Amino acid sequence: MIKSMTGFGRSELVTEECKLSVEIKAVNHRYLDLSIKMPKKFNYFEAAMRNLLKEYIQRGKVDVFITYEDYTKEKLCLKYNSALAAEYMKNFEQMAEQFGLENDVTASVLARCPEVLTMEQALEDEEHTWELLEGVLKKAAEGFVQTRVAEGGHLKQDLLGKLEYMVSIVDYIEERSPRVLEDYRNRLLDKVRDMLGSASVDEARILTEVTIFADKVCVDEETVRLKSHIESMKRELLSGGSVGRKLDFIAQEMNRESNTILSKANDLELSDHAIILKTEIEKVREQIQNIE
Repeated sequence: MIKSMTGFGRSELVTEECKLSVEIKAVNHRYLDLSIKMPKKFNYFEAAMRNLLKEYIQRGKVDVFITYEDYTKEKLCLKYNSALAAEYMKNFEQMAEQFGLENDVTASVLARCPEVLTMEQALEDEEHTWELLEGVLKKAAEGFVQTRVAEGGHLKQDLLGKLEYMVSIVDYIEERSPRVLEDYRNRLLDKVRDMLGSASVDEARILTEVTIFADKVCVDEETVRLKSHIESMKRELLSGGSVGRKLDFIAQEMNRESNTILSKANDLELSDHAIILKTEIEKVREQIQNIE
C-alpha cells in the first residue's frame, strides 16, 4: 500500500494511578526526522521508543508528544546508610577510648546522626512503566499509520489518473511527429519549385534536407523512454511500500525526457503538448513529495 507522509495519531490511557497520552503528527521530509517531547521520567525509554516507532514509520518529519499525570501521592522510602553508621560508631569508640568516656550510643542516637537515615523517592517499576508506555505508543502509531494509508490511497489514484493522461499526450506526440516531417518536406518542395520555376527539382537534395531536419526533431527515443518511465511509476504505485524516493527519481528522468522533446519541437502543436506534458510531470513530482 502507498502511504502519505502526512499523518496524525493519538492514544490515551487512564488508570487509577495515572493518565498517559501520546500524540503523533508528521509532515514531508526527505528522511526520517523523529522528535520526541516527553516528561523527564521517560528519558530512560527514549531509545526503545525510537526503535518501536521505526517499525511503523520510514520517512517524514515526525513529532511525538507524550504527557503524563500521576494520580498517586509521591512515593517516598527511608534509606539506611550502614557504611556511614559504621563510620560514626568507629569514631564514637575512638573518642570514648581517647577521653576515657563511656560509649553509650544507642540505635536511636545513631539514627539521628546526619545522613544515616534519609528520605528518598522510591524507584519506579521500569518494567511496569514501559508496559504502559509501549501500549499507548503502539496504539497511537497504529492510528497514525491508518491516516497515512488513507491519504496514500487518494494520492495513488490521483497519480495513476495523471499518468494515464500523460500517456495520451505522448501518444499524440508520437502520432504528430511524422506529420511534422511530411509538412516540412512539402513546404520545402513548394519553396524550391517557386524558386526554380519550370526547372526540375533535385529530389535527392530534398530528401537529404528532410533527413537532416528529421535528425534534429526526431523524438522517438524520448517518447519510448518516457512511456517506459510512466509504466515503471505505475508498477511502483501498484506494488506499494516505501517507494517515495524511487518515484522521485523516476519523475526526474521523466522531466529530462520532456525537456528534450520540448527543445526539439519545431511545430506549434508539438510545443503546446510538450508544455502540457511538462506541467503534468511537475504536478506528479509535487504529489510524490507527499509519499513515504
